[in-house]
Amino acid sequence: MSSRDYLGEFEHIVILALLRLVDRAYGVTVRQEIEVRTGREVSIGAIYATLDRLEAKGYVRSQFGEPTPERGGRSKRFFHVTAKGMLALNRTHRAVQRMTQCLDLVGSYT
Repeated sequence: MSSRDYLGEFEHIVILALLRLVDRAYGVTVRQEIEVRTGREVSIGAIYATLDRLEAKGYVRSQFGEPTPERGGRSKRFFHVTAKGMLALNRTHRAVQRMTQCLDLVGSYT
């Protein structure tokens, strides 16, 4: 991993949602977690596009669960953060912390 491997804002949020959901992280639950925690409406297409991109980068991995009758015999695709993903998350988080250090983010800026 190079020192330039940082997550974009939405990638950062998606990985945090995966960590919060642990073994329950699939597209729909990731979307719900983001909407509940951020108040930001997100399309399921944006979720899956981001998850696919993160998987291509090696930051997450996916596996299929057992088929369920509720889904017409289809399986859910569950996602987990990899060690490489955790490194990128930590690097990004530290960069944001350094950029916000000593800033009054509560104050009014107009």
